[in-house]
Amino acid sequence: MGRPSKRAKIVLTKAEKDMLERISKSRTEPFRKVLRSKIILKSISKINDSQIARDFKINRKTVILCLDKCVTMGVEAALTDQPRSGKKAVITANEKVWIINLACQKPKELGYPHEIWTYSLLLKHIRANCNDLGHINLTNLSVSKLWNILNDAELKPHKIKYYVEKRDPEFEAKMEQVLFVYKEVEITNQKIDNGDISQPDKITVSIDEKPGIQAIGNKGKELLPLPNSGNGCIYRDYEYVRHGTLSLLAGIDLHNGEIIYNVSETHKSSDFINLLQLLDNKYDKDKKIRIILDNVSSHISKETKKFLTSKPNRFEFVFTPKHGSWLNIIESFFSKMTRSFLRGIRVNSKQELKERMCNYLNGINKTPVRFRWKYKMDAISI
Repeated sequence: MGRPSKRAKIVLTKAEKDMLERISKSRTEPFRKVLRSKIILKSISKINDSQIARDFKINRKTVILCLDKCVTMGVEAALTDQPRSGKKAVITANEKVWIINLACQKPKELGYPHEIWTYSLLLKHIRANCNDLGHINLTNLSVSKLWNILNDAELKPHKIKYYVEKRDPEFEAKMEQVLFVYKEVEITNQKIDNGDISQPDKITVSIDEKPGIQAIGNKGKELLPLPNSGNGCIYRDYEYVRHGTLSLLAGIDLHNGEIIYNVSETHKSSDFINLLQLLDNKYDKDKKIRIILDNVSSHISKETKKFLTSKPNRFEFVFTPKHGSWLNIIESFFSKMTRSFLRGIRVNSKQELKERMCNYLNGINKTPVRFRWKYKMDAISI
Protein backbone atom coordinates (compact mmCIF):
# COMPACT_ATOMS: atom_id res chain seq x y z
CA MET A 1 0.00 0.00 0.00
CA GLY A 2 1.39 3.40 -1.02
CA ARG A 3 2.01 6.25 1.31
CA PRO A 4 -0.88 8.69 1.77
CA SER A 5 -0.48 11.82 -0.32
CA LYS A 6 0.08 15.19 1.36
CA ARG A 7 -1.61 16.90 -1.59
CA ALA A 8 -4.79 18.85 -0.87
CA LYS A 9 -7.99 17.09 -1.75
CA ILE A 10 -9.28 17.67 -5.25
CA VAL A 11 -12.77 19.15 -5.19
CA LEU A 12 -14.74 19.21 -8.47
CA THR A 13 -18.05 20.73 -9.36
CA LYS A 14 -20.64 18.59 -11.09
CA ALA A 15 -19.98 20.40 -14.38
CA GLU A 16 -16.25 19.73 -14.09
CA LYS A 17 -16.82 16.07 -13.29
CA ASP A 18 -19.22 15.69 -16.22
CA MET A 19 -16.65 17.34 -18.49
CA LEU A 20 -13.94 14.92 -17.34
CA GLU A 21 -16.23 11.95 -17.91
CA ARG A 22 -16.97 13.13 -21.42
CA ILE A 23 -13.32 13.76 -22.28
CA SER A 24 -12.19 10.42 -20.82
CA LYS A 25 -14.51 8.60 -23.25
CA SER A 26 -13.74 10.78 -26.26
CA ARG A 27 -12.13 9.40 -29.40
CA THR A 28 -11.43 12.81 -30.92
CA GLU A 29 -9.71 14.66 -28.07
CA PRO A 30 -5.88 14.59 -27.90
CA PHE A 31 -4.44 11.53 -26.14
CA ARG A 32 -2.77 13.60 -23.42
CA LYS A 33 -6.01 15.32 -22.55
CA VAL A 34 -7.91 12.03 -22.35
CA LEU A 35 -5.20 10.46 -20.15
CA ARG A 36 -5.13 13.41 -17.74
CA SER A 37 -8.91 13.38 -17.37
CA LYS A 38 -8.73 9.68 -16.45
CA ILE A 39 -5.95 10.38 -13.91
CA ILE A 40 -8.06 13.03 -12.18
CA LEU A 41 -11.14 10.80 -12.14
CA LYS A 42 -9.11 7.94 -10.63
CA SER A 43 -7.70 10.29 -7.99
CA ILE A 44 -11.10 11.54 -6.79
CA SER A 45 -12.08 7.85 -6.51
CA LYS A 46 -9.44 7.66 -3.74
CA ILE A 47 -6.93 5.63 -5.76
CA ASN A 48 -3.36 6.53 -4.84
CA ASP A 49 -0.78 7.93 -7.27
CA SER A 50 1.28 4.75 -7.54
CA GLN A 51 -1.72 2.63 -8.41
CA ILE A 52 -2.89 5.14 -11.03
CA ALA A 53 0.59 5.04 -12.59
CA ARG A 54 0.49 1.24 -12.71
CA ASP A 55 -3.05 1.18 -14.14
CA PHE A 56 -2.10 3.45 -17.04
CA LYS A 57 1.48 2.15 -17.33
CA ILE A 58 2.97 5.59 -16.95
CA ASN A 59 5.57 7.23 -14.72
CA ARG A 60 4.39 8.15 -11.21
CA LYS A 61 5.85 11.62 -11.64
CA THR A 62 3.49 12.21 -14.58
CA VAL A 63 0.53 11.46 -12.29
CA ILE A 64 1.83 13.75 -9.54
CA LEU A 65 2.43 16.67 -11.92
CA CYS A 66 -1.08 16.36 -13.37
CA LEU A 67 -2.80 16.22 -9.98
CA ASP A 68 -0.66 19.01 -8.45
CA LYS A 69 -1.57 21.25 -11.35
CA CYS A 70 -5.25 20.39 -10.88
CA VAL A 71 -5.09 21.43 -7.21
CA THR A 72 -3.15 24.65 -7.74
CA MET A 73 -4.41 25.83 -11.12
CA GLY A 74 -7.72 24.09 -11.73
CA VAL A 75 -9.06 21.36 -13.98
CA GLU A 76 -8.70 23.23 -17.25
CA ALA A 77 -5.03 23.93 -16.62
CA ALA A 78 -4.38 20.31 -15.65
CA LEU A 79 -5.71 19.07 -18.98
CA THR A 80 -3.53 21.29 -21.16
CA ASP A 81 0.15 22.16 -21.48
CA GLN A 82 1.18 25.63 -20.45
CA PRO A 83 3.11 27.74 -22.92
CA ARG A 84 6.85 27.38 -22.54
CA SER A 85 9.52 29.99 -22.96
CA GLY A 86 11.34 27.85 -25.51
CA LYS A 87 15.01 27.47 -26.14
CA LYS A 88 16.87 30.68 -26.79
CA ALA A 89 18.25 31.19 -30.28
CA VAL A 90 21.91 30.33 -30.41
CA ILE A 91 22.67 31.33 -34.02
CA THR A 92 24.40 34.70 -33.93
CA ALA A 93 23.78 37.64 -36.25
CA ASN A 94 27.22 37.17 -37.84
CA GLU A 95 26.43 33.54 -38.60
CA LYS A 96 23.16 34.53 -40.26
CA VAL A 97 24.98 37.14 -42.34
CA TRP A 98 27.46 34.48 -43.46
CA ILE A 99 24.60 32.17 -44.55
CA ILE A 100 22.89 35.01 -46.43
CA ASN A 101 26.16 35.92 -48.14
CA LEU A 102 26.58 32.29 -49.28
CA ALA A 103 23.04 32.22 -50.65
CA CYS A 104 23.77 35.32 -52.72
CA GLN A 105 26.67 33.59 -54.49
CA LYS A 106 26.60 30.91 -57.16
CA PRO A 107 27.73 27.42 -56.10
CA LYS A 108 30.20 27.32 -59.01
CA GLU A 109 32.03 30.27 -57.42
CA LEU A 110 32.72 28.02 -54.42
CA GLY A 111 33.96 25.06 -56.43
CA TYR A 112 30.71 23.19 -57.08
CA PRO A 113 29.50 22.18 -60.57
CA HIS A 114 25.96 23.33 -59.77
CA GLU A 115 24.47 26.48 -61.28
CA ILE A 116 22.07 27.23 -58.43
CA TRP A 117 21.78 26.19 -54.80
CA THR A 118 19.55 23.48 -53.47
CA TYR A 119 18.79 23.52 -49.75
CA SER A 120 20.65 20.24 -49.26
CA LEU A 121 23.74 21.51 -51.11
CA LEU A 122 23.79 24.80 -49.22
CA LEU A 123 23.30 22.99 -45.91
CA LYS A 124 26.12 20.58 -46.77
CA HIS A 125 28.47 23.49 -47.54
CA ILE A 126 27.54 25.31 -44.31
CA ARG A 127 28.15 22.26 -42.12
CA ALA A 128 31.44 21.47 -43.87
CA ASN A 129 32.91 24.96 -43.47
CA CYS A 130 31.27 26.54 -40.40
CA ASN A 131 33.74 25.28 -37.77
CA ASP A 132 36.81 26.45 -39.70
CA LEU A 133 35.32 29.96 -39.85
CA GLY A 134 34.33 29.99 -36.19
CA HIS A 135 30.58 29.56 -36.77
CA ILE A 136 30.30 26.68 -34.30
CA ASN A 137 26.55 27.15 -33.75
CA LEU A 138 25.86 26.03 -37.32
CA THR A 139 27.31 22.54 -36.92
CA ASN A 140 23.86 20.97 -36.48
CA LEU A 141 21.89 23.49 -38.53
CA SER A 142 18.60 22.00 -39.77
CA VAL A 143 16.94 22.49 -43.14
CA SER A 144 13.94 24.16 -41.51
CA LYS A 145 16.14 26.65 -39.66
CA LEU A 146 18.07 27.38 -42.85
CA TRP A 147 14.77 27.98 -44.66
CA ASN A 148 13.66 30.38 -41.90
CA ILE A 149 16.89 32.38 -42.10
CA LEU A 150 16.64 32.72 -45.89
CA ASN A 151 12.91 33.41 -45.77
CA ASP A 152 13.41 36.22 -43.24
CA ALA A 153 15.88 37.75 -45.70
CA GLU A 154 13.38 37.17 -48.56
CA LEU A 155 15.88 34.96 -50.39
CA LYS A 156 15.05 31.99 -52.63
CA PRO A 157 18.42 30.96 -54.11
CA HIS A 158 16.93 27.74 -55.51
CA LYS A 159 14.57 29.61 -57.85
CA ILE A 160 15.10 31.40 -61.15
CA LYS A 161 12.84 34.10 -62.58
CA TYR A 162 13.30 35.52 -66.05
CA TYR A 163 13.00 39.09 -67.26
CA VAL A 164 13.45 40.86 -70.58
CA GLU A 165 16.23 43.39 -70.58
CA LYS A 166 15.56 46.59 -72.48
CA ARG A 167 18.54 46.55 -74.83
CA ASP A 168 17.03 49.01 -77.29
CA PRO A 169 18.22 52.53 -76.36
CA GLU A 170 15.15 53.91 -78.15
CA PHE A 171 12.74 51.55 -76.38
CA GLU A 172 10.54 54.26 -74.83
CA ALA A 173 10.32 56.29 -78.04
CA LYS A 174 9.41 53.24 -80.15
CA MET A 175 6.89 52.06 -77.57
CA GLU A 176 5.27 55.47 -77.57
CA GLN A 177 5.05 55.34 -81.36
CA VAL A 178 3.26 51.96 -81.23
CA LEU A 179 0.88 53.18 -78.52
CA PHE A 180 0.19 56.30 -80.57
CA VAL A 181 -0.91 54.06 -83.44
CA TYR A 182 -3.23 52.13 -81.12
CA LYS A 183 -4.72 55.38 -79.85
CA GLU A 184 -5.27 56.58 -83.40
CA VAL A 185 -6.96 53.26 -84.28
CA GLU A 186 -9.19 53.52 -81.22
CA ILE A 187 -10.37 57.02 -82.21
CA THR A 188 -10.97 55.88 -85.81
CA ASN A 189 -12.99 52.87 -84.63
CA GLN A 190 -15.12 55.11 -82.41
CA LYS A 191 -15.91 57.29 -85.41
CA ILE A 192 -16.89 54.19 -87.41
CA ASP A 193 -19.14 52.97 -84.59
CA ASN A 194 -20.77 56.41 -84.29
CA GLY A 195 -21.40 56.56 -88.05
CA ASP A 196 -19.16 59.58 -88.55
CA ILE A 197 -17.12 57.69 -91.16
CA SER A 198 -17.79 54.47 -93.07
CA GLN A 199 -14.22 53.16 -93.21
CA PRO A 200 -10.75 54.19 -92.04
CA ASP A 201 -8.48 56.32 -94.21
CA LYS A 202 -5.56 54.08 -93.31
CA ILE A 203 -5.80 50.33 -92.63
CA THR A 204 -3.81 49.19 -89.56
CA VAL A 205 -2.79 45.54 -89.25
CA SER A 206 -0.85 43.80 -86.49
CA ILE A 207 1.42 41.07 -87.93
CA ASP A 208 3.63 38.37 -86.47
CA GLU A 209 4.92 34.85 -87.12
CA LYS A 210 4.34 31.68 -85.15
CA PRO A 211 6.96 29.27 -86.53
CA GLY A 212 7.66 25.68 -85.53
CA ILE A 213 4.09 24.52 -84.85
CA GLN A 214 4.60 20.79 -84.40
CA ALA A 215 2.49 18.22 -86.22
CA ILE A 216 2.53 15.46 -83.59
CA GLY A 217 0.65 12.19 -83.95
CA ASN A 218 -0.22 9.40 -81.53
CA LYS A 219 1.79 6.20 -81.72
CA GLY A 220 -0.64 4.18 -79.62
CA LYS A 221 -4.41 4.14 -79.37
CA GLU A 222 -5.96 7.11 -77.61
CA LEU A 223 -8.44 6.26 -74.83
CA LEU A 224 -11.38 8.67 -74.54
CA PRO A 225 -13.21 9.46 -71.27
CA LEU A 226 -15.94 7.09 -70.11
CA PRO A 227 -18.50 7.98 -67.42
CA ASN A 228 -18.42 6.05 -64.13
CA SER A 229 -15.51 3.92 -65.31
CA GLY A 230 -12.56 5.38 -63.44
CA ASN A 231 -11.35 6.68 -66.80
CA GLY A 232 -12.65 10.25 -66.72
CA CYS A 233 -9.89 11.86 -68.79
CA ILE A 234 -8.07 11.28 -72.06
CA TYR A 235 -5.27 8.70 -71.91
CA ARG A 236 -2.39 8.78 -74.37
CA ASP A 237 0.69 6.68 -74.94
CA TYR A 238 3.82 8.53 -73.89
CA GLU A 239 5.43 7.84 -77.25
CA TYR A 240 4.42 9.97 -80.22
CA VAL A 241 5.26 10.54 -83.88
CA ARG A 242 6.71 13.77 -85.30
CA HIS A 243 5.38 14.62 -88.75
CA GLY A 244 7.24 17.93 -89.04
CA THR A 245 6.41 21.57 -88.40
CA LEU A 246 4.40 24.38 -89.95
CA SER A 247 4.67 28.15 -89.69
CA LEU A 248 1.78 30.53 -89.30
CA LEU A 249 2.15 34.11 -90.49
CA ALA A 250 -0.89 36.13 -89.59
CA GLY A 251 -2.18 39.65 -89.23
CA ILE A 252 -5.16 41.13 -87.38
CA ASP A 253 -7.13 43.95 -88.93
CA LEU A 254 -7.40 46.25 -85.90
CA HIS A 255 -10.58 47.84 -87.25
CA ASN A 256 -12.74 44.73 -87.54
CA GLY A 257 -10.76 41.89 -85.91
CA GLU A 258 -10.43 39.81 -89.10
CA ILE A 259 -7.44 37.44 -89.32
CA ILE A 260 -5.43 37.48 -92.56
CA TYR A 261 -3.07 34.52 -92.58
CA ASN A 262 -0.73 32.26 -94.49
CA VAL A 263 0.27 28.73 -93.40
CA SER A 264 3.47 27.33 -94.88
CA GLU A 265 6.23 24.81 -94.25
CA THR A 266 8.93 27.48 -94.30
CA HIS A 267 9.71 30.68 -92.45
CA LYS A 268 11.35 32.91 -95.03
CA SER A 269 11.10 36.34 -96.61
CA SER A 270 8.99 34.87 -99.40
CA ASP A 271 6.33 33.83 -96.86
CA PHE A 272 6.21 37.35 -95.45
CA ILE A 273 5.97 38.78 -98.97
CA ASN A 274 3.08 36.39 -99.68
CA LEU A 275 1.21 37.82 -96.70
CA LEU A 276 1.90 41.38 -97.87
CA GLN A 277 0.50 40.35 -101.26
CA LEU A 278 -2.64 39.05 -99.57
CA LEU A 279 -3.07 42.39 -97.83
CA ASP A 280 -2.43 44.28 -101.06
CA ASN A 281 -5.10 42.26 -102.86
CA LYS A 282 -7.60 42.55 -100.01
CA TYR A 283 -7.77 46.31 -99.48
CA ASP A 284 -8.63 49.14 -101.86
CA LYS A 285 -5.64 50.41 -103.79
CA ASP A 286 -6.10 53.96 -102.54
CA LYS A 287 -5.69 52.90 -98.90
CA LYS A 288 -2.35 52.89 -97.16
CA ILE A 289 -1.73 49.74 -95.12
CA ARG A 290 0.03 50.44 -91.83
CA ILE A 291 1.64 47.34 -90.30
CA ILE A 292 2.79 46.86 -86.71
CA LEU A 293 5.53 44.23 -86.62
CA ASP A 294 8.69 43.16 -84.84
CA ASN A 295 12.34 43.15 -85.93
CA VAL A 296 12.59 39.73 -87.59
CA SER A 297 15.13 39.69 -90.40
CA SER A 298 12.54 38.72 -93.03
CA HIS A 299 10.78 42.05 -92.42
CA ILE A 300 13.80 44.04 -93.58
CA SER A 301 15.44 41.60 -96.01
CA LYS A 302 16.50 42.51 -99.56
CA GLU A 303 13.56 40.52 -100.98
CA THR A 304 11.08 42.38 -98.77
CA LYS A 305 12.57 45.79 -99.62
CA LYS A 306 12.41 44.94 -103.31
CA PHE A 307 8.72 44.05 -103.00
CA LEU A 308 7.97 47.27 -101.09
CA THR A 309 9.71 49.26 -103.82
CA SER A 310 7.32 47.72 -106.34
CA LYS A 311 4.40 49.01 -104.22
CA PRO A 312 5.34 52.63 -103.54
CA ASN A 313 3.43 54.37 -100.71
CA ARG A 314 1.28 51.27 -100.20
CA PHE A 315 2.78 49.97 -96.94
CA GLU A 316 3.92 51.73 -93.79
CA PHE A 317 5.89 49.73 -91.19
CA VAL A 318 5.78 50.54 -87.46
CA PHE A 319 8.36 48.43 -85.63
CA THR A 320 8.09 47.42 -82.00
CA PRO A 321 11.26 47.95 -79.92
CA LYS A 322 13.80 45.14 -79.68
CA HIS A 323 12.65 42.69 -77.00
CA GLY A 324 9.33 44.53 -77.07
CA SER A 325 7.31 42.26 -79.35
CA TRP A 326 4.81 41.92 -76.47
CA LEU A 327 3.61 45.36 -77.55
CA ASN A 328 2.21 43.77 -80.71
CA ILE A 329 -1.49 42.99 -80.28
CA ILE A 330 -1.35 39.79 -82.31
CA GLU A 331 0.87 38.24 -79.62
CA SER A 332 -2.25 38.10 -77.43
CA PHE A 333 -4.10 36.23 -80.16
CA PHE A 334 -1.25 33.73 -80.58
CA SER A 335 -1.20 33.18 -76.83
CA LYS A 336 -4.92 32.41 -76.79
CA MET A 337 -4.54 30.13 -79.81
CA THR A 338 -1.76 28.18 -78.06
CA ARG A 339 -3.74 27.79 -74.83
CA SER A 340 -6.94 26.67 -76.53
CA PHE A 341 -6.69 25.28 -80.06
CA LEU A 342 -3.08 24.02 -80.14
CA ARG A 343 -3.03 22.66 -76.58
CA GLY A 344 -2.63 18.88 -76.79
CA ILE A 345 -3.44 18.73 -80.51
CA ARG A 346 -2.70 15.42 -82.31
CA VAL A 347 -2.75 14.93 -86.09
CA ASN A 348 -1.88 12.25 -88.62
CA SER A 349 0.03 14.55 -90.97
CA LYS A 350 1.16 18.11 -91.61
CA GLN A 351 -1.69 18.45 -94.08
CA GLU A 352 -4.22 17.64 -91.39
CA LEU A 353 -2.64 20.19 -89.07
CA LYS A 354 -2.80 22.84 -91.81
CA GLU A 355 -6.47 22.08 -92.54
CA ARG A 356 -7.40 22.27 -88.88
CA MET A 357 -5.50 25.53 -88.42
CA CYS A 358 -7.31 27.01 -91.42
CA ASN A 359 -10.67 25.83 -90.06
CA TYR A 360 -9.87 27.43 -86.69
CA LEU A 361 -8.89 30.76 -88.23
CA ASN A 362 -11.82 30.76 -90.67
CA GLY A 363 -14.14 30.08 -87.75
CA ILE A 364 -12.81 33.13 -85.94
CA ASN A 365 -13.36 35.25 -89.05
CA LYS A 366 -17.04 34.31 -89.09
CA THR A 367 -17.51 36.24 -85.84
CA PRO A 368 -14.39 38.42 -85.54
CA VAL A 369 -13.64 40.31 -82.35
CA ARG A 370 -11.95 43.69 -82.42
CA PHE A 371 -8.80 43.69 -80.29
CA ARG A 372 -8.13 46.66 -78.02
CA TRP A 373 -4.91 47.71 -76.34
CA LYS A 374 -5.15 49.13 -72.80
CA TYR A 375 -1.61 49.35 -71.38
CA LYS A 376 -0.58 53.02 -70.88
CA MET A 377 -3.30 54.22 -73.25
CA ASP A 378 -4.41 56.89 -70.81
CA ALA A 379 -0.99 58.50 -71.10
CA ILE A 380 -1.29 58.87 -74.88
CA SER A 381 -3.10 61.87 -76.29
CA ILE A 382 -3.70 62.94 -79.88
